Amino acid sequence: MSDLVIVESPAKAKTIKKYLGPGYEVVASMGHIRDLPKSKFGVDVDHDFEPQYVDIKGKEDLIKDLKKAAKKSERVFLATDPDREGEAISWHLAHLLNLDLNQDNRVTFNEITKSGVKSGMDHRRRIDLDLVNAQQARRVLDRIVGYKLSPFLWRKIRRGLSAGRVQSVAVRLIVDREEEIKAFKPEEYWTIDALLGVKGVRKAFSAKFYGKKGKKIDIKSEEESNRILKALEGADYVVDSVKKGVRKKTPAPPFTTSTMQQEASRKLGFQARRTMKAAQELYEGVEVGEMGAVGLITYMRTDSLRISDEARQSATQFISGKYGKEYLPDKPRTYKSKSNAQDAHEAIRPTMPELSPDQVKASLTSDQYKLYKLIWERFIASQMANAELDTVSADIVAGEYLFKASGYSVRFNGFTVLYEEGKDEETENSDMLPPLAAGDPLKLKSIAGNQHFTQPPPRFTEASLIKALEENGIGRPSTYAPTITTILQRNYIEREAKQLKPTALGEVTTQLMRDHFKNIVDVDFTAHMEQNLDEVEVGKVDYVDMLKSFYGDFSKTLDTAEKEMEGTRVKVPHEETDIVCERCGRKMVIKIGRFGKFLACPGFPECKNTKRIAQETGGLCPLCGKKVLEKKSKTGKKYYGCEDNPKCSFMTWDEPMKEQCPKCGATLFKKRGKAGKIYCAKEGCDYERGLKDNAE
Repeated sequence: MSDLVIVESPAKAKTIKKYLGPGYEVVASMGHIRDLPKSKFGVDVDHDFEPQYVDIKGKEDLIKDLKKAAKKSERVFLATDPDREGEAISWHLAHLLNLDLNQDNRVTFNEITKSGVKSGMDHRRRIDLDLVNAQQARRVLDRIVGYKLSPFLWRKIRRGLSAGRVQSVAVRLIVDREEEIKAFKPEEYWTIDALLGVKGVRKAFSAKFYGKKGKKIDIKSEEESNRILKALEGADYVVDSVKKGVRKKTPAPPFTTSTMQQEASRKLGFQARRTMKAAQELYEGVEVGEMGAVGLITYMRTDSLRISDEARQSATQFISGKYGKEYLPDKPRTYKSKSNAQDAHEAIRPTMPELSPDQVKASLTSDQYKLYKLIWERFIASQMANAELDTVSADIVAGEYLFKASGYSVRFNGFTVLYEEGKDEETENSDMLPPLAAGDPLKLKSIAGNQHFTQPPPRFTEASLIKALEENGIGRPSTYAPTITTILQRNYIEREAKQLKPTALGEVTTQLMRDHFKNIVDVDFTAHMEQNLDEVEVGKVDYVDMLKSFYGDFSKTLDTAEKEMEGTRVKVPHEETDIVCERCGRKMVIKIGRFGKFLACPGFPECKNTKRIAQETGGLCPLCGKKVLEKKSKTGKKYYGCEDNPKCSFMTWDEPMKEQCPKCGATLFKKRGKAGKIYCAKEGCDYERGLKDNAE
């Protein structure tokens, strides 16, 4: 009789089965098997907020199979993911399979490797009911907010809207930022920039105007700038003093879920959802050559910076062998997690630091490889020596005015030989200055006053929004990706390049929430709730008491809002365009429907004219020569077609390029994928080349 091990996914089951060998049957629950019902509230408010769980529709056969497998097994081990959700799934499975909650039948794997699986099986424990209660508390709280508040939004704004404990605050942050940007009044300021030369050195260097006699002067106008420039005419430029120093740069710590999502956004252009998908695959296991199925990274939902001694030693050996001992720090590096971090798991790291990205590249998809390389480099660099920079700054006098110049050179590259952390905002580059000494005369090559304006705060990107949510204590690592996905799908926000911008719907909804449900969109209140939920997890707070406290105030607020807004409906303003309705002459507006944005005549219902929104690509149709437009299918997939459709039938999934065919002058198209190429679609022209080939 074999033992049964239940995990969440088939990929994970396959990898673990390889390590456990005969005597074990490993099956997947395919995530949750029970949940709150979709068709009703499903929470008994009058009886301690008891959840009324039901079997998830469509999983009836799976549940039967699990029960059969459990009956014919000697022992059943619950090896779902090592977090709150995983603990709750195990608890649901235990109830479903009539397992004894007092038995040590819970198994967790921080990494899906031979040693990780063995360690997990050797350290079996009971299901942690505090963790289960923490998940239930979050699920019930989210159900209360979503189920009670969403219908209110339907009645007052439009159907299909939703509110959420985390999502509503995330939208509020984006709306608040947009209001800051709109309210921002740019202020003019000027800089005076000089290009100076040293005798015997060909390369000039730049210096910035600082002030007069050591006192800083802020130049507010062109008149001020011109006055100073006039006073500098004919002045001698002399080095007054030179200060040299050594600056150390320390490596960034290994990834947490949040920092991984931020860095993947900055460096790889990955959305949070895409990052987590690739990370899940790397954790659960991929086929790597002769090694077979192996988990390449540790568990990817964590906010801890802790790493094992074994991993640190493995990294040390790799660094010493690859780069030399001078690239190791004086003592092994440890990083301190934030005070509110959940320390159940290590930081995200490669399970086998000696396994470089190049060694596994052939076995991974493009996304898996890019993310593994990022995780591996970040972890290895975190255990390397500091980089050291020789810095130099010079004060330069010109008459009674002072200029400053600074620069650096790399003394020792340290960890930067492998990896440097990305930044949300570009920093000004600083080059090395030529050899300078006090008293050195300098030659003025050029000098000019330059106008600038103060800039408003930037819009959020996915990376900076995740950072803001984390810094404010809103949500947990596992919630960032689904939260951003939800508010995009609900059309509360939209992407503009990499930036996140609120829609008119997002602004209207947020204003209503501010007016009537202040706490739900209040950053501090939400953060406090998050702390309470974390305390449920460690057994410090009773989740029923916490829910009672929240629900009492929430119910009163909802009742008050219903009374205050009785008979009122909030109108969402439509965005007017310059496109004229060819039927009635009105300017068409942008509306949001089931399949996204579309153009509609504001004269509805008298005029029912609608159009798809199509974006020009700059390409021309190979059949008729008219413009090729970017369009979206009903499923949201991007495609390209002639503006004269349906008269012209040209349509393609391949992206038109700005480049023209060198043979016939028609627009070239780019086909992606394994058979990717750049080609001419004009009939009779056979021009094509590989994606990596240079243009002829």
